[in-house]
Amino acid sequence: MLARRIIPCLDVKDGTTVKGVNFVNLKNAGDPILLGKRYCDEGADELVFLDINASHEGRSTFVDMVRRVAENVSIPFTVGGGIASVHDVGRLLEAGADKVSINSAALRNPGLIDDIAHNFGNQVCVLAIDAHCVDGEWGCYLNGGRIPTDRKLLEWAYEGQERGAGEILFTSMDHDGVKQGFACEALSELSSRLDIPIIASGGCGAKEHFLDVFAKGHADGALAASLFQLNEIHIPDLKRYLSDNGIAVRI
Repeated sequence: MLARRIIPCLDVKDGTTVKGVNFVNLKNAGDPILLGKRYCDEGADELVFLDINASHEGRSTFVDMVRRVAENVSIPFTVGGGIASVHDVGRLLEAGADKVSINSAALRNPGLIDDIAHNFGNQVCVLAIDAHCVDGEWGCYLNGGRIPTDRKLLEWAYEGQERGAGEILFTSMDHDGVKQGFACEALSELSSRLDIPIIASGGCGAKEHFLDVFAKGHADGALAASLFQLNEIHIPDLKRYLSDNGIAVRI
């Protein structure tokens, strides 16, 4: 069995890590470089850095920040935000990123997934999906959860896989920052319908939620932000807990 991944996520705005609830009410949470290095030292499997305002404001992700991250961490990391072309991807990979996460640009131009996979390989392309559940149906949103679209979670995730995405990063807007657990039912359905890894984001508040997302949601990896930033859960303790409960993790 493949080891499940613990992935600290750092939402970055104007060079500073921030955290909010349901994508709003953002507060300063520290230096992303220092936090990334700390997570690396504590045993995180991967990192994700998301420039949460890049798509909304039409900016490109800071390449300088990516270089600094690459100089300070030794684990794979993904960068997202404002990536709209193969040229953007090339610059980020050259700066040291291992993978790129695309969301709004892919919804507007699905062919971008094909282009990234063709030019750099499927393993580079992470299709991020921000979704909100209305009347039992998950709809996809643009620009950091600000703009609804007519695309539905399951069909869009499947199309992303067929176009060449190597992973799906699914964030439940309903669960984000609330700390009541991941959207395990939706994650389980994604996992059953797709062949590529599914990464869960949004809602973790306790070690038990990680156990649920792997055992019930069948996710391949799980993201969390404030829990790690505020030292509410320590990564070595979490991994020992998961291992003791039958979940394969790297310790």
